[in-house]
Amino acid sequence: MLKNKKVKVTEMPKRGAFLRKQWENNFANHLSNEEKKNICLWDNSEFCGYLWHLFSYKKRDCLKGEEAEKAFNNENKGSCYIFWEHTDHALILENAYILDSEDLEDEYDIYVVDKEFSWTYVKTHETLLCGPYFGRKDTKI
Repeated sequence: MLKNKKVKVTEMPKRGAFLRKQWENNFANHLSNEEKKNICLWDNSEFCGYLWHLFSYKKRDCLKGEEAEKAFNNENKGSCYIFWEHTDHALILENAYILDSEDLEDEYDIYVVDKEFSWTYVKTHETLLCGPYFGRKDTKI
């Protein structure tokens, strides 16, 4: 579907963990390790961690729902990364200007971020309750 939109897609096997860590370093760097643990940002023995808990626990300002989709759709997406919460597969997208939230309709726990990690769009598996979210690196609580 992305190739039909003339988006250049490059697969990045085994880069998901690296991109998740970069995402955490850029968007959750204002939290201590204890705060990250308290919101289940990481996997632990009791709960499956999710980076998007940063938004659902209101630890970073963000837009939610339709507002998040609208912000993402209007964002300049020349080059960006796509990765998922629980897989090491990732993608680099080039010429992704027309990528929009509808293109990710069937995806869950997916993260889209520009190459500078200055903004992110997240679609969760709990879309009716949590998200989608759109946030910027320079806005935090």
